[in-house]
Amino acid sequence: MSVSVAVSGATGRLGSLVCEVVDGHPGFELTARLNRASGPEDGAGARILVDVSHPEASPGIVERALDRGQRVIVGTSGWSAERLASLGERVAATPGAGVIVVPNFSLGSVLGTALARAAAPYFDAIEVIEAHHPRKVDSPSGTAVRTAEAMAEARGGRPVEAPFADQPARGQLVAGIPVHSLRLAGVVAKQEVRFGGAGEVLTIAHDTHSNDAYRAGIRAALDAAVTAEGLTVGLDRVLGIGALGIGAPGSSAPGGRP
Repeated sequence: MSVSVAVSGATGRLGSLVCEVVDGHPGFELTARLNRASGPEDGAGARILVDVSHPEASPGIVERALDRGQRVIVGTSGWSAERLASLGERVAATPGAGVIVVPNFSLGSVLGTALARAAAPYFDAIEVIEAHHPRKVDSPSGTAVRTAEAMAEARGGRPVEAPFADQPARGQLVAGIPVHSLRLAGVVAKQEVRFGGAGEVLTIAHDTHSNDAYRAGIRAALDAAVTAEGLTVGLDRVLGIGALGIGAPGSSAPGGRP
């Protein structure tokens, strides 16, 4: 029997792709394409709700889905550490609830974040530069926020050297790390993490050239959502990338978020 799926934000760039992936994935059936005109209870009968809507609307959509007992995949940006902490408490208080939050469905991007986390304890200076298409409404991106938070966590509280961080041109500080956002025509998605050390610079870069980069991650999240319980943050946790064991010697959580 097919698992029914509703997609919130179905008319957007990512939402349209999610609908395509669901339609072509054996064992899943797309039963509702939701947009701004949809009512609060539209799609309520689906087993899984995929939310790729808007940062301001996403929390309410997820809350209603949990109230209905739906499994949820969140691909919407704007889920900060504070917002995730609140969501974690809500999920923990709901027996059997399962939510997977995916800042980026690209396998290469997820691996890039894992490598950045591994490198973070070894350099004093770190900056993130991310670029997206001009229609992306939020900045910094959810991927950049997660990358910065993961690197700060890997450093165990040791601050990053970020001179003149009070100047707007130095970027927004996320977990103490400057993040610079570009919104440019001709760009799909790009992220660079630059590490500065004595006599050297390490750059971990990832480029997304088309939305096809997200297909494998969307399929993996759908498969995991059928049985996942609790709050899972990041495609790395879905794929088991955190088990690679990369990170600083003696790190309590090498290569992945605890």
